[in-house]
Amino acid sequence: MKAHLQHSVFSIISKLAAQHNLQVYAIGGFVRDIFLKRPSKDIDIVIIGNGIAFAEAVAAKLKVKVAVYKNFGTASLKYQDLEVEFVGARKESYRRDSRKPIVEDGTLEDDQKRRDFTINALAISLHPDTFGELLDPFNGIADLEHKLIRTPLNPNETFSDDPLRMMRAIRFATQLNFRIDDIAVEAIRNNADRISIISQERITDELNKIILSPVPSIGFNYLFDTGLLHKIFPQMTNLYGVDYIDGKGHKDNFYHTLQVLDNICETTTDLWLRWAAILHDIAKPATKRFEPGHGWTFHGHEDRGARMVPKIFAQLKLPLNEKMKQVQKLVQLHLRPIVLSQSIVTDSAVRRLLFEAGDDIEGLILLCKADITTKNEYKVKKYRNNFELVQQKLKDVEERDSIRNWQPPVTGNDIMQLFGLQEGREVGIIKNQIREAILEGEIPNNREAALNFTISKGLEIGLKVVADTKLN
Repeated sequence: MKAHLQHSVFSIISKLAAQHNLQVYAIGGFVRDIFLKRPSKDIDIVIIGNGIAFAEAVAAKLKVKVAVYKNFGTASLKYQDLEVEFVGARKESYRRDSRKPIVEDGTLEDDQKRRDFTINALAISLHPDTFGELLDPFNGIADLEHKLIRTPLNPNETFSDDPLRMMRAIRFATQLNFRIDDIAVEAIRNNADRISIISQERITDELNKIILSPVPSIGFNYLFDTGLLHKIFPQMTNLYGVDYIDGKGHKDNFYHTLQVLDNICETTTDLWLRWAAILHDIAKPATKRFEPGHGWTFHGHEDRGARMVPKIFAQLKLPLNEKMKQVQKLVQLHLRPIVLSQSIVTDSAVRRLLFEAGDDIEGLILLCKADITTKNEYKVKKYRNNFELVQQKLKDVEERDSIRNWQPPVTGNDIMQLFGLQEGREVGIIKNQIREAILEGEIPNNREAALNFTISKGLEIGLKVVADTKLN
């Protein structure tokens, strides 16, 4: 262990522990990550005594500022590349209606018992007499070796006391590709209703960490199987299941969505592209219909899904800003490249897609590629080859016509100046005609061609040119 305690901050903490005759330990994630061989810049220090006073003594030695949080009995400081948090050892008890603990001073063992999981209850002594000694009362090292998430105490009590730990168990299992202990899984099922006392912001923070994991389906399967997903995101659970009529069934859209999510995670770490994958088919349950002689349809699920996005973001306390609009746009457009890839691609169709997608065109293509979940290798190869053609066409059209993030070469002000108009219906009509003419390829995307087109359209509806047609 001593090899992992070479940073000068540990030497100073150790000397002060001896000077003040205190038992001091590094505990939690920093210790866990030593065994996982993961770098960690966050260090939790537990003191058998006054954690704030000890933190202030360390900060004075290091000549850095200390932030004190008296309500929580903690203090933290930044030193070089580390963030160090100090707390006095404590034991906790809980009321049924709150996850806020009643805190008392305690021993190291008390402090380790209150930890969420055995792998986070590992401690290393920093006192000179026992420097580097590992304390593992709940066999956390064995759980790390067996890739197991387990609670130090009865999981029913652990999860009932602080229901956010259910989300954290699933998050750690997903991030680390660990398995949750069977008894703990059952305890999550038993306590799923308790998640209602947790703030939505904290739930969503854990959910986003699951989504940002290498294989998020691990977490979503746990969330679904334990009933937690039904409590925190019921719209997603509505995707589950297959209906049959006349022997015809549709794919299970819940597991299809998980596959699309895992697929897109292979190509991007962008949280909002991953949310687009989660929500791309969210309206399929609402649009599901059976057509005799044809089978199951989900007509308009992209439009309905796009309309659902703001409500879902508000419900989950996700940002209602440009990120939400990006996800909404991707849900709205997710079928368009697929349709293009299955037919002869016209320049006008490509221009329209570029116009509507703008800077999100690359993300849209990633989403559409991820949406190929068929097990038929021939179909997979065909779709991917067709997508390559669509991408090349997108590139060619954009280089030639500059439609992406398109700004009209003739503006509404230009039209009003040209014909001596006030803002009104005629201006809007001509603006739309210019846009449609450029998107359809009737005129090139430049100012001279657009001005000539504008004049001709104005004359057609009885307007007169009253300004210099060059309009500098």
